[in-house]
Amino acid sequence: MAPSDKDITKWIDDVLAAGDKLRPYTGDAGRHVAGAIQAGKHVLFEGAQGCLLDLDHGTYPYVTSSSTIAAGACQSAGIGPTQIDAVVGITKAYATRVGEGPFPTEIPGEAGDRLRTAGGEFGATTGRPRRCGWLDLPALRMGVRLSGMSSLALTKLDVLGALGEVSVCVAYKLDGKELDEPPTDPEDIARAEPVYAKFPGWDRLPSEAHDVTDLPAPARAYVETIERMAGVPFCLVSVGPDRTETIRLSDPFA
Repeated sequence: MAPSDKDITKWIDDVLAAGDKLRPYTGDAGRHVAGAIQAGKHVLFEGAQGCLLDLDHGTYPYVTSSSTIAAGACQSAGIGPTQIDAVVGITKAYATRVGEGPFPTEIPGEAGDRLRTAGGEFGATTGRPRRCGWLDLPALRMGVRLSGMSSLALTKLDVLGALGEVSVCVAYKLDGKELDEPPTDPEDIARAEPVYAKFPGWDRLPSEAHDVTDLPAPARAYVETIERMAGVPFCLVSVGPDRTETIRLSDPFA
């Protein structure tokens, strides 16, 4: 049934009214952000999705529609790359992926289901279950390089506490060679064999922890191994879901 002229007029009036409300909040975002930087204010750009979903550098065609690396913030916000003082990479203590695409460290079956449930790894809007696997250091090293990361924030370390043993992929094996970053061809990533380092599991992490030294020895060794092999220091380590359950090792704005 086609809408009536009255319906169409009402829709147009509603849109115009909404536009009038939004008008004071529109403008040249790039100039606004540049002005804040010049005034000495702290400006934080937040990006989403990992480097392997980047349109240019990811596992095409299993990628998103835009740049997911730090350089994309400059392009999108309308500022030059010299305005970025620090890049903080964010990584979970394990790996996740939504949808199709190569995932060498994916944990199949019941073990992967347990990790997904413990971490609440379901799409915030769609509820779509995320694929879960062990932390992939080759992919993390690639992200460090592509974005020029100056520090890392480690999240969801507590989720691994329910597991008896924890693994982390430290390299790939492909055609008899050991690789420290993923190969460029997604088909090669799919057939790469992960090389794992294993750690004993740990019990509940202390929510009042103020330093990595406050963590149980296995969790501390896990964090220190990731930091050493990724090649950049941690600035934050999350030991629980609450905002207060965060070890602050350095201030990215300092």
